[in-house]
Amino acid sequence: MRIPIIAGNWKMHKTAAESVEFVESIKDQVKGTDVEVVICAPYTLIHSVKEAIQGTNIKLAAQNMHWEDQGAYTGEVSPIMLKELGVEYCIIGHSERRQYFNETDETVNKKVLAALKHNIKPIVCVGETLEQRENGETDALVKAQVVKAFAGVPAERVAEIVIAYEPIWAIGTGKTATAEQANEVIYNIREVIRDLYGEEIYTEIRIQYGGSVKPSNIEEIMNQEDIDGALVGGASLKPDDFVGLVNF
Repeated sequence: MRIPIIAGNWKMHKTAAESVEFVESIKDQVKGTDVEVVICAPYTLIHSVKEAIQGTNIKLAAQNMHWEDQGAYTGEVSPIMLKELGVEYCIIGHSERRQYFNETDETVNKKVLAALKHNIKPIVCVGETLEQRENGETDALVKAQVVKAFAGVPAERVAEIVIAYEPIWAIGTGKTATAEQANEVIYNIREVIRDLYGEEIYTEIRIQYGGSVKPSNIEEIMNQEDIDGALVGGASLKPDDFVGLVNF
């Protein structure tokens, strides 16, 4: 049985003090849930969040990482550095990284393999633009992103990866794919995994939806057969909203 996963992506928000206050305000309200609860913190907040979540069921993620263990990469952070700080998950290939920082399917794949090498679980983001959707390119594009991201990943490690389907046109826009639209694409993603790895792994991998998810639509989204959780931006910044998402 796949355990639902709700991951809050804080993006470039919050100070250290604000991050601790956030965790303190939600930790008792999400205790005992059947959902895996993850906070994706900016690099500067990882230590503060790690200290604050000690003894709770909340898990820690980074928002990005380099694929090399070390080197002359000014401004970058390696998987070794993240692992030392207690990071369990890492977002890889978010559309904002692809759009603003020249992430490609090839660099996403390098990061996925590096994360697995250091036992960090990747949250791999895929998704299409509005123009690509309107041109009927969604399925082919998303399939290509998944195939390239998983290149070289051995079958026994696939279940450690979470895929996040995030239609770019629904991120931070207030627009949301209908639950049925999201489920259709996620079903197709699962079919790609079945083609690559077979029936058993196809049923194990968790696939989230992301894109203007909020307490008012989370139940409808989570009621879809193939959706296993949500990668949440804006609604993860407010404690009450995030608790509402976790306790859908």
